[in-house]
Amino acid sequence: QVQLKESGGGSVQAGGSLRLSCVASGTGFTMNAMTWYRQTPGKQRDLVAEIESGGSTRYADSVKGRFTISMDNTKNTIYLQMNSLKPEDTAVYYCNLDATRNYDARALDAWGQGTLVTVVS
Repeated sequence: QVQLKESGGGSVQAGGSLRLSCVASGTGFTMNAMTWYRQTPGKQRDLVAEIESGGSTRYADSVKGRFTISMDNTKNTIYLQMNSLKPEDTAVYYCNLDATRNYDARALDAWGQGTLVTVVS
């Protein structure tokens, strides 16, 4: 069983910074990629940033140059450093794990419960 736990959300002034963390706990899986998504009320959940096990990254156009995703393999943890925050970055941020179960090679997909980021102008 895999569990994801996000932390680091909060309220910040526009132009400020926050760092989100997501820890994947559990055993018996191999991580393929971990991704940050965000969602506002009434809208779909959108990809913010993704990092693959080999270190490749991709970002939504809206956050390129401001957000940085990184990974600590030894801790099964990813981070999202968010700089130059804007009010439109306000959302619940979710962490997703795309992995493969070691014992049967089946896909494993897990979500955290989310952490709220509020950017005030």
